[in-house]
Amino acid sequence: MGFLAVIDYDMGNLHSACKGLEKAGIKPKITDSPQDIAEAEAIVLPGVGSFDPAVQHLRSRHLEEPIKTAIASGKPFLGICLGLQILFEGSEEGKEPGLGIIPGMVRRFQSEPDLTIPHMGWNQLQFTQPNLSLWQGLTPDPYVYFVHSYYVDPVDPDVKAAVVTHGSQTVTAAIARDNLIAVQFHPEKSSDNGLKVLSNFAAMVKQQR
Repeated sequence: MGFLAVIDYDMGNLHSACKGLEKAGIKPKITDSPQDIAEAEAIVLPGVGSFDPAVQHLRSRHLEEPIKTAIASGKPFLGICLGLQILFEGSEEGKEPGLGIIPGMVRRFQSEPDLTIPHMGWNQLQFTQPNLSLWQGLTPDPYVYFVHSYYVDPVDPDVKAAVVTHGSQTVTAAIARDNLIAVQFHPEKSSDNGLKVLSNFAAMVKQQR
């Protein structure tokens, strides 16, 4: 029986992410070992905090290439919040290059009257890939929990799996490309809808066995 690697790079609330995965019926292993990433049957990259420290911590642990190799090999991969953003080429939040797995940049919300930044709290997803396995069993426009001041802006609009509207701005809330899925919201904080998302990811992992 394989295991799911939850990558530890000092930038995530690993306890809540793992608790959500366990409730979804999948056993996570917290690790910063390149060997574990190579041996895992699936990868979760959580993240809370700032872009530059995140990519610095990943590179200091020599995790960039193992992550890229795992994704390229077809393993199910789920990025959460900052774990979505660092997949991109760079961010307006910092100066470090991102992992560059997804072409595009991370942008800051534009200020507008009465707009709260960060975007924090419950908001509705609007599916742009409605048949994605991750959304199976969810009602249309489900509420999930967000905490972010920056959003991803992919070059290829087809990778967008869901969007969210904050003020007058509609931005990417999730991406999906082949085995790679990443979300801006926090499924582990999103009650039943978030648990369903994690359960669907667990089902995707089991289908790969």
